[in-house]
Formats: sequence, structure tokens, C-alpha cells
Amino acid sequence: MAVSHEAGWAHADGALKGPSWLRQPADPNELVRHLWSRTARKDDGVLSVGGVRLPDLVAEHGSPAYVLDEADFRARAGAFRDAFAAYDVYYAGKAFLCTAVARWVADEGLCLDVCTGGELAVAERAGFPMERVGFHGNNKSPAEIERAVRLGVGRVIADSFAEVERLAEISARLGVTVRVMVRVTAGVEAHTHEYIATAHEDQKFGFSITSGDAFEAVRRVHDAPGLDLLGLHSHIGSQIFDSSGFEVAARRVLALHARVAADLDVRMPEMDLGGGFGIAYTTQDDPAEPSRLAAEMTAIVEHECRALGIEAPALSIEPGRAIAGPSVCTVYEVGTVKPVQLDGGAVRTYVSVDGGMSDNIRTALYDADYSCTLAGRASDAAPVLARVVGKHCEAGDVVVKDEFLPADVAPGDLLAVPGTGAYCRSMASNYNHTLRPPVIAVRDGVARVVVRRETEQDLLATDVDDPEVIES
Repeated sequence: MAVSHEAGWAHADGALKGPSWLRQPADPNELVRHLWSRTARKDDGVLSVGGVRLPDLVAEHGSPAYVLDEADFRARAGAFRDAFAAYDVYYAGKAFLCTAVARWVADEGLCLDVCTGGELAVAERAGFPMERVGFHGNNKSPAEIERAVRLGVGRVIADSFAEVERLAEISARLGVTVRVMVRVTAGVEAHTHEYIATAHEDQKFGFSITSGDAFEAVRRVHDAPGLDLLGLHSHIGSQIFDSSGFEVAARRVLALHARVAADLDVRMPEMDLGGGFGIAYTTQDDPAEPSRLAAEMTAIVEHECRALGIEAPALSIEPGRAIAGPSVCTVYEVGTVKPVQLDGGAVRTYVSVDGGMSDNIRTALYDADYSCTLAGRASDAAPVLARVVGKHCEAGDVVVKDEFLPADVAPGDLLAVPGTGAYCRSMASNYNHTLRPPVIAVRDGVARVVVRRETEQDLLATDVDDPEVIES
């Protein structure tokens, strides 16, 4: 059992509950700092972010709501920009993207990675410089590719032979040159969940180096008259805490880079090492700072290039979660509290909130761990082992699997879950016809809606109530 806690407490009788790593007395009315965005604070048990008290935010905007710390987002983007100053840093928009965020990314001097026509539309609406946009995706439609080319995106990451053909046809028909990277799979098993490990052989992304498909894809891109071969792209997975996986991947990708130079007499100018940098969801997570990642990854590439006797290519990376993830917390209102006796006589308290898997699918999908805290008041009550669950008709509708909460947690209380900026809103759904929450950006005591809450009118807008009968 991985208990993701805000604080561990001693009971009045001195008995300690929970795993040994929890056994540090702490004030439950304080925050575990590294789990929260930079401006998050608790005063008398009341959580504020960006100078905005969450009870006040909920009173105005309702719950559940994603609370986005603008200063924190910008600071994390700037930290990657500065640490990787010699790289092109692409913010991975799939983590979370809206018009305001795209503009912040542009303001902070980062590039932007998109992987669908919809994400590209957000970039266009935000006025993002298209030459700083990269277009990813394993199944880009011809229409999506043509739109990206017409808009002048800076690079397209090719993921299949069919896509190389599409790119060649579109570039010829439009009479323009398309800058292309080739995504390769390096056969690296990242230490992460199966669904978010992306460099092993048996999965949908990229061209296998081992099979020879990657070399063949490079050859085809190079031979196509309208395609400008930039280099190789590698991504080993997500929620990664050390550089060991990057070391193995870089060795294999750079070996291919060297082979292309030797066999095809082609000097590819660039290489992308991907992203996947981890964040702290619980006290068990220990993510590396951008400066450490930059130093280690640069040293890896330089070492391998020396060993191969080749010039180092210009490098790029794609952080997404590491920027957006810690910048957001989700605030919920408690609806019901239900103690449940477990086998052996232990009791777990089920705390139901007004959201769930429709606003955070990651616990159900990836078995992800989260933390939470009482956000609207102080409490001196003893702790109870709680499971925070949603309102949906699924037994797996869990937000926080295990957490110590005050025994007096009650309907009407507010709970806040940190680290929800990456993939929670991006993967949100209307399951059970729930309405997706708003994203409220906070800064310097001011809250502003950057993505509004859905309404029932939105929900029903595509539901045709008088469908035309089509006779056979």
C-alpha cells in the first residue's frame, strides 16, 4: 500500500499508523512543500494559491476546479529554458494546453510541441510563432499534415512510412520544403507504467532501430525532394527520475546518427532526446532539478559523440508534465463520508468528492498515486486512513488511493489534490454526463478563468434531439 500523505501524525496514545516512512510527526495544517506549486500556502488550515484563498475561489467559480498557478508555470518553464540554454526546449502541449498557456510558453521563450490538429488550432489561435512549433503524432491525417505545412510549422516528426509518403506528396503539391525529424524506438525499457513507456519495441510509436526500419525511414526522407531531414527523435517514456534510460537511448540513437553519416554521407544537424521528466506526486517521488538533468544529459551526448568520433548535433527536449504538473491543484467539495471495515478489522474511510475519474483518469488508468489535503479549515482531529473517490458509477473511480485525513472530515469540506496539471484536464471526459471543470489561473491575488466550466448547453449541443430519418 502506497500511502500518499500530506503529513503523518502520532495518535494520542502514541501509536503510529502507516508505513515506516510516514512516521514523522508533522502539523496536518501545513503543506509538504515539494508537492505543491510555489505560491501555495496554508494559513490557519486554509489553502491559498497565487494569493487566492481556495474557499473564496470555490464560492465564486464552484467546484471541482483546476487551480493553475501562473507564476509557478512560468518559473518552471523558465528553469528549463535557462538550464537547457544550448537546447531548443519544446513544451509538450499534450500535458495541458489552452490559449493562455500557449501564450505563456511563447512569452518564456520556449517552443511548442503539438500532436493533433486540435492542439495545432490552439497554437494558431494563440498566435504562437509557427516556426517554433513541432508536430508530433503517430497517425497524422493528410488534412492535419497539410494544415501544419501551410501554417509553416518548424518541424514535423515522422512516425511511419505512410506518413513519409504523405509528407512528400504534400510538399510536392504545395511547392514547399518540409523540415522532418524521424522518430525512432531505441529499445529502452523506461521504469514507468506500461502505457507510458514509449521506447520499447512492441508499441505504436516510431521506427525500430533494431529492425532497420529507422535507417530506411531516414533514407526515404533524405531522398524525397521536398523534405529536409533534420535528424532523429527519441522518447523513452514518462515520469522518469534519472538519466540512466536517456544514456542507453542516446548511445543507440547516436550510433544510428553516425551510421547515417557514414553510409548515406548525410550530416543530420539535430537530435531530440524527448521528455518524460518526472514530478513529485507523493513524498516517495524525488524528481531531478532541470540543471542536473541538463548537465547529465549533455555529458551523456558529448561522451557518446567522442566515442563515435562525430560532431554533436544540436539538441532539443520536450518537457510537459515537469512544467504543467506541479503548477495545478484540483479543489473538490466533499459530498459523503463512509467508514468501511476491511478484512482484519481495519477501517478505511471513503471520502466522496464532486469530481472523480472524469477530471482525473490517471489513478484508474495508470494506477497513479496522488496526495491531498483539507483545504478549507484547520483541524486538530486524529488522522484516519482515507480513500478519496469520485461520484461516477465505477468501483475504480478513485482520486487518491490512500491518504491520512482528519477524522472530522465531513460533507461540505474542501479537499485539494496537488500535481494535477499534466494530463488531468487534457484527458477529462463527460463520463456519466458530468461537466468538465474550469481552469482558473491565479496570480498576485487575482483569479481569472482561462478555460470555462462546461454547461449543460455545451453537453447537449452535439446531441441531436430530432434526428433526420434516413430512408434506406
